[in-house]
Amino acid sequence: MAPGIDLLREHAIEHAKRATELDRRGCFREALEAYRKTIETLRGLYELTLQKAYLEIIDNYARRIRELEVCGLKRAPEKGFRIEDLALREKPQVTWENVVDLDLAKQAIREAIVYPTSRPDLFPLGWPTGILLFGPPGCGKTLLAAATANEIDAEFYYVSTPTILSKWLGESERNVAELFKEARKRASAGKPVILFFDEIDSLAGIRPTEVGGEVRARNQLLQELDGISTKASQRRYLYCIASTNKPWCLDEAFLRRFQKRVYVPLPDFRARIEMFKLYAKTMSLADDVSFERLAQLTDGYSGSDIRDVCQAAYMRIVREFFEEKRKEFRPLCMDDFLSVLKERKPSVSRELLWTYGNWASKYAAG
Repeated sequence: MAPGIDLLREHAIEHAKRATELDRRGCFREALEAYRKTIETLRGLYELTLQKAYLEIIDNYARRIRELEVCGLKRAPEKGFRIEDLALREKPQVTWENVVDLDLAKQAIREAIVYPTSRPDLFPLGWPTGILLFGPPGCGKTLLAAATANEIDAEFYYVSTPTILSKWLGESERNVAELFKEARKRASAGKPVILFFDEIDSLAGIRPTEVGGEVRARNQLLQELDGISTKASQRRYLYCIASTNKPWCLDEAFLRRFQKRVYVPLPDFRARIEMFKLYAKTMSLADDVSFERLAQLTDGYSGSDIRDVCQAAYMRIVREFFEEKRKEFRPLCMDDFLSVLKERKPSVSRELLWTYGNWASKYAAG
């Protein structure tokens, strides 16, 4: 069941990204269709998992569909601004146990967020409020942020930065300001708040050609990041965690706002073993399956790559079940994994890994 859920979740993410991108660009008719596909996929996820979080996300997208339909596929009205249009706010179900390895990153986050929230009296000079997680895609940056929110029982805002941007004059910086205003209000009430900006380079990155709105939105973000710096005496727990696969696109003015800059690397040998165990724990395995051997063969693979390998191997026996009209699933054997690995290569090149390491040597701050 788990591989099927993962596949549906990936489709939902793809449809959602396409919908918000089309919406941002003003392609409203195409966005409507993409939003409807997103909702259809999310309903399938809810039927399989019964997780109410999916219903809340469905409501958000359904609301946007109604806005577009009511407005005749024109821009939604200014009044009635809802923070949910910019960020998904839900209780993360991820814990530290779901994050395999990454001990250095976990420790950096504990020191910056978990310890100060628990004992602010031990931090007379205040504590870091900005953490940048950088590294190859599919290595657990989002999981780290979600697990942190769960650890301190924080309100967690997942912000897809392309959604923040707007082609309408003045709207992008307003979106940024409203998002931080809402977060500060909740943090001032005593509730820890984590703003998680995924793909922050799409909002704060420097590009060869930029329009004025992008520059203003980036400047507004820098101003807001300055405003969340806190001292222990203020007792306000508002943190900004950002992730990027392209840290070299961020300028130094932006980097200075993030006191912690943590490299999230590819999993090492021991971590790959644990990942194979994690993703295969719901599967029936033959005696010849060796996680150690699989870990040796997947040097250079990301956590997402390893999950895809397990999913593709499982699909082999699903395909046999239907095509050969079997009465039951056979166990997953080593040959299933090996056949997949012949066709599925790492998603991160050695050259790109060198670039990450070189950037980390200059700018990392754990």
